[in-house]
Amino acid sequence: MAEKQGVADLLDLIKNYARQETTEPLKGAGRWIGFGLLGSVLLMLGGIALTLALLRFLQEEGGSWMTGNLSWLPYLFTLLALAISIGLLAWRITKKTL
Repeated sequence: MAEKQGVADLLDLIKNYARQETTEPLKGAGRWIGFGLLGSVLLMLGGIALTLALLRFLQEEGGSWMTGNLSWLPYLFTLLALAISIGLLAWRITKKTL
């Protein structure tokens, strides 16, 4: 009878240990992924807002030489700034160390 109780306790101990080592870290990983997704969405929205702000700034304060046939220049400058920003971010993401 005592052996059955010892085996049952051992099985219960193994189940609790497996649950502790598998489900609890997954809960933490889910929270980590959720905050990461939220942060990436907020960064994307901020990047869009800054890009539009740069475009509007160049259109309004760019000077009279950016009118008429050269009205496309603010769009080109904004596109170049965005491409440089994306390039810098991609470079930092692929870098192995800080």
